[in-house]
Amino acid sequence: MRFPTENPLQSLALGAALAAAAVLFAAIGNAATLQVGPGKTYSTVRAAAQAAQNGDVVLIDAGVYSGDVTSWNASNLTVRGVGGRPHMRANGANEAGKGIWVVNGNNFTAENIEFSGSTVPDGNGAGIRNDTSGYLVVRNCYFHDNQNGILGGADSMLIEYSIFDHNGSGDGRTHNMYIWGRSVTVRYTYSHRANVGHNLKTRGQNNYILYNRIMDESDGTASYSIDVPDCGRTYVIGNVIEQGPNSDNSGIISYGAESATNTQELYVVNNTIVNNRSAGGTFLQVVGSAPTTVRNNIFYGAGTPWSGGTVTASNNYVEPAYNNSPRFAATGSYDFHLTSASPASVLNAGVALGLGSGFALTPTDEYVYDAQRRSRPLAGVLDLGAFEYGSSGVDVTPPAAVLDME
Repeated sequence: MRFPTENPLQSLALGAALAAAAVLFAAIGNAATLQVGPGKTYSTVRAAAQAAQNGDVVLIDAGVYSGDVTSWNASNLTVRGVGGRPHMRANGANEAGKGIWVVNGNNFTAENIEFSGSTVPDGNGAGIRNDTSGYLVVRNCYFHDNQNGILGGADSMLIEYSIFDHNGSGDGRTHNMYIWGRSVTVRYTYSHRANVGHNLKTRGQNNYILYNRIMDESDGTASYSIDVPDCGRTYVIGNVIEQGPNSDNSGIISYGAESATNTQELYVVNNTIVNNRSAGGTFLQVVGSAPTTVRNNIFYGAGTPWSGGTVTASNNYVEPAYNNSPRFAATGSYDFHLTSASPASVLNAGVALGLGSGFALTPTDEYVYDAQRRSRPLAGVLDLGAFEYGSSGVDVTPPAAVLDME
């Protein structure tokens, strides 16, 4: 599957794509629906997982499933919470020394599930542990107080409309999200207050970090807000990012800190990035000379806007003083929407953007609290930052996902 829909990578020959699609749709056509909950066919998630066959749909009733850990071994599964968000509470249990749910089959979708309390002896317990072929989709899920929220990789990974809060064991090696793959997309997601680790760490070859709320807030102790340690073609577009006063690291976005294994190409466009760490730091730190596009951003708070890289920059607003010169709606409550009092250097101050390696750089959406989205109005000249002034109306219709046989 392709995430997002405008992913620029090329498909394989049409015949191969149709053949692969036929296999997938055949599995879906033979799917059964398994129901979990009081009075249902399966009283535990584990029992349903053991019975599931390729292509099945598993529906889990709302409620607390304490110690009900499991592996998912079939492929092309969709597991969905119904009647509310069922809570997978580890309560000291773990599956295979890895986490609450361990995904072994290919092509897995989890929707509307809560995961908490995952701990394992090696310190890498995850709400979802995934490292298989195909795609992983995580939609409208909630991960909190685990050693890792999600840990693992897939060929294509999509995380959307989800919340990550206070994951990490405090060792700096565990995170809200630690993910990798050929294509990694995180969008419309609220990742905050990671415990010493990063709010988002991706080793993806192609990374689409779009329209998220990534924050430390008053009590978070995260290291980087976004860490892309091995480079990769990376798009950071339309996010609102806040580093808190207790951050463990002076950097906010880090790119290439460990290696240049992947393609070196970085786009940082129309983000609102706030540093509440009064000691300062670097909003964007690029190791090496990676080509880096920095446009239409708001950098607010103490620190250096960017360092390293071969930077092409224009139409950015930089304010190191804590004077609310951008005239945000309410900085104390982390509301960084623009207002009618925002200056002309912010309103209608954006530059027209084209494509970056085939991907449209002009923002089309905005993050809506809490882990939702709306379309960003594009009439007139683009404003700086993650939000267009005067935008209204919540549109939470998910963008379509299409088959991707790359």
